[in-house]
Amino acid sequence: MSSVAPFLVFFVGALLVAVTSGVPRAIILLAIPVVGAVNLLGTEPGAGGLVSLFDYTLILVNADKLSLLFGYLFHLAAFLGVIFSLHVKDRIQPVAAILYSGSALGVIFAGDLITLFVFWELLAVTSVFLILARQSQRANQAAIRYLLIQVGSGFLLLAGILIRVWETGSTTVEPIALEGLSAWLIFLAIGIKCCFPLLHNWLTDAYPEATPTGTVFLSAFTTKTAIYVLARCFAGETLLVYIGAVMAMFPIFYAVIENDLRRVLAYSLINQLGFMVCGIGIGTALALNGAVAHAFSHIIYKALLFMSMGAVLYRTGKINGSELGGLYKSMPWTAGFCIVGAASISAFPLFSGFISKSMVLTAALKEGHPIVWLALLFASAGVFHHAGIKIPYFAFFAHDSGIRTKEAPPNMLIAMALAAAICIFIGVYPWPLYAMLPFPVDYAPYTAEHVLTQSQLLFFSALAFVWLNLTHLYPPELPGVNIDAEWSYRKALPAIGLAMLAIGRRGRAHALRTATRVLRQIHAAIYRQSGPQGALARTWPTGNMAFWTTVVLAMVLILSYV
Repeated sequence: MSSVAPFLVFFVGALLVAVTSGVPRAIILLAIPVVGAVNLLGTEPGAGGLVSLFDYTLILVNADKLSLLFGYLFHLAAFLGVIFSLHVKDRIQPVAAILYSGSALGVIFAGDLITLFVFWELLAVTSVFLILARQSQRANQAAIRYLLIQVGSGFLLLAGILIRVWETGSTTVEPIALEGLSAWLIFLAIGIKCCFPLLHNWLTDAYPEATPTGTVFLSAFTTKTAIYVLARCFAGETLLVYIGAVMAMFPIFYAVIENDLRRVLAYSLINQLGFMVCGIGIGTALALNGAVAHAFSHIIYKALLFMSMGAVLYRTGKINGSELGGLYKSMPWTAGFCIVGAASISAFPLFSGFISKSMVLTAALKEGHPIVWLALLFASAGVFHHAGIKIPYFAFFAHDSGIRTKEAPPNMLIAMALAAAICIFIGVYPWPLYAMLPFPVDYAPYTAEHVLTQSQLLFFSALAFVWLNLTHLYPPELPGVNIDAEWSYRKALPAIGLAMLAIGRRGRAHALRTATRVLRQIHAAIYRQSGPQGALARTWPTGNMAFWTTVVLAMVLILSYV
């Protein structure tokens, strides 16, 4: 090797950050991703950093076009995150963020399954401190749940690796056929971090409870690391096509009725992961290039959106859409940068999302998946509603909340400006990104067909939003708690378990009393969180509005393409 293992730069840097403060610490923080990127430039394709462990050889660095692209992307994301976090005074967040970034690099350059597992677990351990750093009861509880699920993913991965090594004798990170117990365990472990349907709640539970800085880092690394491993091990697995389509669609309904704007972004993050998973499942050169390019675009524009909402939370202490509005008067630069991020995630022409998302859509149609293609089109219309319009509209415009505050700190504005510039540059001139993709690119994003199709979709989606607002059918921003799949294992299953236990021990009558008491406790907990007029106390209005939103989105799809 002509350079050191990429993760080492971050791990050594984290040690230096831990023992410094003030200006020296800020300089070291800024230098870590820069030095790391220079070090990465000297990393030659191939395996290196070999370490012997018992009868196995660990490969700390295995570089090719795919891992190098993610490596450069993670360094860029870390640099933007560091700039955004320079106002932070405590030591925990910077150290945890740098260790977390280094752990992600360790995963993508791991050449063997043992090394991959070690860094897979380090991702969980280091990232949880970004949630705990908020120092609130909700954050602490979310952090515990987050850590349990992430460690559970690691347990499944370890079990799958051990069985695979026993079956094959190989620890190499390579394509795996989805056959046998070991393959399914590894697949499920990756699926948890990728937020497969019903396995996704850790993200929407934990990310909105992290600090403003922590959420920016969290949005960049865990899920995209899982996307990388999925592309490395299960590319071309047909099941992923349908999993990805479902992932792209179902978060729309939750995001539309969600009040917490950072939770809206968490749902839209899952929506965007669905496009990547679908591309990996299709498995052609165009589809894989699209999935990887979309991961690149997504990290930048999602970081930009989380930065803008983090700046709002930092200045106002509020993040619910029902409590915000009119902030463009106090935070015009933040509002402008948020609009750039919203245009990028909505795939407006000349913004980054357009040049990557369209590759996956085109690949789906070319490979004979018209239903999946329609599902992804529906998801594209939906993301424009809940992230492209809802986020900037309810935070900065809509009604005037009367909040008057300062603009975001200079370091936050600089980070947002750089991210916005990258979103526009990639959207206008995507060829440098295309040149870095793992396969040769024979694709032109700016054809008349692509531009016209996407413009029609965006136009009718915007028209639908306006109509829904004018007719008061669009779900209003109300304080409340949305019931998602996590309630099945956090509330319902414990209640059922207690009831079954009581049946076995004390008879049916006592079981009914126990179940009734537990269900009343659940109801009381929901009532306390949502209030007498909260989302859970008003089932029919929310249901009606979600229904009409779905109908209008379907009409948008039909009017645009029939």
